[in-house]
Amino acid sequence: MSHYIFELSDKVQRKPVSYKNRYGITIAGELYVSKDFDESKKHPAIIVGAPYGGVKEQGPGVYANALAQRGFVVLTFDPSFMGESGGEPRNVSSPDIFTENFSAGVDYLGLQRFVDREKIGVIGICGSGGFALSAAAMDTRIKAVATASMYDMTVASRLGMDEEAIAQKKETLSRQRWTDAENGYPEYIPFFPDHPLDEVPADLEEPGAEWFRFYAVKRGFHPNARGGFTTTSDLAFMNFRLLDYIDEISPRPILFIIGDRAHSKFFSEDAYAAAKEPKEIYVVEDAEHIDLYDRVDRIPFDKLESFFKENLK
Repeated sequence: MSHYIFELSDKVQRKPVSYKNRYGITIAGELYVSKDFDESKKHPAIIVGAPYGGVKEQGPGVYANALAQRGFVVLTFDPSFMGESGGEPRNVSSPDIFTENFSAGVDYLGLQRFVDREKIGVIGICGSGGFALSAAAMDTRIKAVATASMYDMTVASRLGMDEEAIAQKKETLSRQRWTDAENGYPEYIPFFPDHPLDEVPADLEEPGAEWFRFYAVKRGFHPNARGGFTTTSDLAFMNFRLLDYIDEISPRPILFIIGDRAHSKFFSEDAYAAAKEPKEIYVVEDAEHIDLYDRVDRIPFDKLESFFKENLK
């Protein structure tokens, strides 16, 4: 049985779905619609991607639960190699495949008789924000894109390191590939415990403590979201730039949602500067990075509703 960090509204129905991405990996998703949903009509649809290392039963479900009540068909999914989705080895991360997962969702939605193919948007939370923007830059079927607490994981893979540190990281990870080859399976070291903690360890520094405030306690814990990816996954991100073509999303609109106290604000601010109009940054007061994962008193659903209704028409 799936473990959800939120309670499904009695006004919403949810069903499991599956489909393949272009690599042939089976993606496990869930479709949310309102209880009074009319399948004989065509509706606008939104795909919601999980925070980096997260799964569909966490933040994506929180968003889907709210947006389905506002008239959207909403698709959530587990990234390839994660959760209930296929892909071996487990816990591999790939900037290309994680971007592809969004386009695979567009493929799926476009085959549903109750979805308007010309009214499909995406939302990326945290690391999925970078993947959603990357997908939208290439996939013109995505008509509008919003991000919440966006991270660009290709920038994050080198963040705070000088030339010497980058060279050392490459050397260490390159040699780890030999170790993985000898072992027959890549190293994966979970970041979070295998059960929810009662409280966050007092000796943790930020932002590590912030991740624990969500993933490691009852608030956001999920057994399929233990944190981190296979150790050598970082090499792919160090050799990739997700947002080099963000300006090509225009004239389709981008909405960046950030918390005023989020440690990650600069990712959205830098991406906003690189994007062309139409674009907007929406600041949520009294919100840290993880508050836009699950806090329904902070996530600006009215803003998301108006953004997508205006731009998926």
